[in-house]
Amino acid sequence: MNLTIKAFGNLTEITGTAELEMEATDAASLQEALFQRFPQLRERKFAIAVNKQLITENREFQTHDIVALLPPFSGG
Repeated sequence: MNLTIKAFGNLTEITGTAELEMEATDAASLQEALFQRFPQLRERKFAIAVNKQLITENREFQTHDIVALLPPFSGG
């Protein structure tokens, strides 16, 4: 499935853009595709969010899911 991925923070420096398109059926295949396309991501910590919800396990994507790559952040 072709997904639109939104990158935030310093991850845009690695991807070269704030929005990119990639093929992936689930979070695990997306992460592997990201590592192949952007090897520098292997050295960075980041979270994947789907429809504004952080995910911690593999999840299959649906047609209209919004996927985001989020760098570490802290709040106050």
